[in-house]
Amino acid sequence: MNKKLGVWMLTALVVGNMIGSGVFLLPASLASFGSITVFSWCATAVGAMLLALVFAKLSTLFPKTGGPYIYCKEGFGNFIGFQVAYNYWIYMWVGNAAIAVAFTGYLSTFFPELAHNSGHAFFITAGAVWFFTIVNIIGVHLAGKFQLVLTVLKFVPLILIAVIGLFFVDTTNLAYFNVSGKSNFSALSGGAMLTLWAFLGMESASIPADDVKDPKKTIPRATILGTAITAVVYILSTVAIMGVIPMPELKDSTAPFADLAGRIFGPWGMYVMGAAAVISCAGALNGWILLQGQIPLAAAKDKLFPKPFAKLSKSRSPVFGILISSVLITLILLLNFNKGLVDQFTFIISLATLAAIIAYLYTSVAEFVVYIKYPDKMDRKKVVKSLSISALAFIYTFWATVSAGQEIVFYGSLLMFTSIPIYGWMEWQKYRKNIVSENGHG
Repeated sequence: MNKKLGVWMLTALVVGNMIGSGVFLLPASLASFGSITVFSWCATAVGAMLLALVFAKLSTLFPKTGGPYIYCKEGFGNFIGFQVAYNYWIYMWVGNAAIAVAFTGYLSTFFPELAHNSGHAFFITAGAVWFFTIVNIIGVHLAGKFQLVLTVLKFVPLILIAVIGLFFVDTTNLAYFNVSGKSNFSALSGGAMLTLWAFLGMESASIPADDVKDPKKTIPRATILGTAITAVVYILSTVAIMGVIPMPELKDSTAPFADLAGRIFGPWGMYVMGAAAVISCAGALNGWILLQGQIPLAAAKDKLFPKPFAKLSKSRSPVFGILISSVLITLILLLNFNKGLVDQFTFIISLATLAAIIAYLYTSVAEFVVYIKYPDKMDRKKVVKSLSISALAFIYTFWATVSAGQEIVFYGSLLMFTSIPIYGWMEWQKYRKNIVSENGHG
């Protein structure tokens, strides 16, 4: 009998996937807006919780592997299901490349030559990707155990430094409320788009549903618990960092958490936080590599992705999907080898966030459409509450899309449109096979 993921392993997957590289870099990015971004965190936390509730509800209606892809396919049909799977898959492996680069960036705290020698940096980064690729190919359960250990190791120093940091807060630092030169609403929205990157992954528990114990109960619990825990850590740590490090200095910090620990404990504190950041990125990379094969697996089972994506190893691992994704990550890292491409790479990360937002937009409306198509799935007593949450989740996600800015939305749309010819080709393949089989039987 296969071992399955329980509520704590699944909560660790959610927390581990959200608290990745993002939170360690974000306070510096948010400093260009000011302490108003504490409210951006709150707004994003509410939005993420609404989305988490939508995912949790849909996971009880369709407890199958595939998460957002399954819900959108059931609601809107094959084409939208395919678009969501395609976008979400792109977001996953592009995001994984970013996490791997951050992992190496934090390692340079201990091995400074990594910051200057791009050859060494590439081999360490690609090596991390392939190490976790092998862990995940060995099996989902090993990856789940690994995730639980890594989440505990990174979570404890993070929450400790956030709570201790609150005792060192100088309120005059928080007086830099809005330094963006824009209106308060614009600054709040700009901050909210950045903070959303740190919440991506709140739906992680719904994706490997076939490998979860009692998915109808376990997935909603892990999703809500994981999102709530993460929101508290983010808000506390941002207040601590912005309250201890003056905003003009924070703007230029490459390691805000390490700087905070350095100010409180001296050099050894900086190294401890550096280690926590390395572990954090390792945990996020492991978790996301676990998921990068699951979405194509679900789509391939429905003949919307090529057949090899659907094959499972003896240990229930979608080897082909994980391998192809890791090859693509390695290609992105090779492109990033040339330092001139770093800016483009950062831009791709924004596109990755938008690719995820598109999946969230569709998913937030999917529940409404599912109830029309499958009235038997509707719980009449709870339907108004469920649909109100879905409507609020859609409004929040739409606001996040607008906050991304024209350029990102433009290129994100172009990226989404590349799915159209691929879908056409997959449909043609199915049609050709049908003709061949009809002629064969005729």
